[in-house]
Amino acid sequence: MKQTFWVILIIAFAVGGCFKQKPPEEVIATVNDYQITLAEFEEGFVASPYSSRTDKLLARREYLSSLVDRKLILQDAQKKNIDKEKEFLKSIERFWEQSLLTVALGTRTLELSKAVTVREKDVRSIYDSMVRDGITTKSYEEIYSQIKWQAQKQLEAAKLNEWIDSLRRGATIKINEDLFKSIK
Repeated sequence: MKQTFWVILIIAFAVGGCFKQKPPEEVIATVNDYQITLAEFEEGFVASPYSSRTDKLLARREYLSSLVDRKLILQDAQKKNIDKEKEFLKSIERFWEQSLLTVALGTRTLELSKAVTVREKDVRSIYDSMVRDGITTKSYEEIYSQIKWQAQKQLEAAKLNEWIDSLRRGATIKINEDLFKSIK
């Protein structure tokens, strides 16, 4: 029994030594029970307009004051249960959907921009068509990058629409036409 105790104790120390504990984060300010860590402060400061000011110490002081004010307002709102109100929750849902949509479309657009290439002969063909139709009098060299950019964006848009169409084809969509037609 004693031997088992020592084996368990040795294993516990060995395993415990494998897990390094993170040092506690430095707290730059405390607002009631909420601690603002240095990392949170720095991340917010860098992303804020305050970071572009020349007097960094004053800018940091003003940003910290602003951050404290925001935390106080948020705490007050939570005390009043505003964060549980239906309209607030709906607003969060709309924000979440819009943010996710923006990121998803941005990611897909970036993927497509890397996969889509405009060929030189296509740029030349578009240019020749523009000259023939009297749309431009500029030389090919002057307008080349503009045509190529426009053609790239049109190809990306077409591919994005193809992707959305494929999502529709892979989904089960049911629309209550009677209800839809009854909307005034």
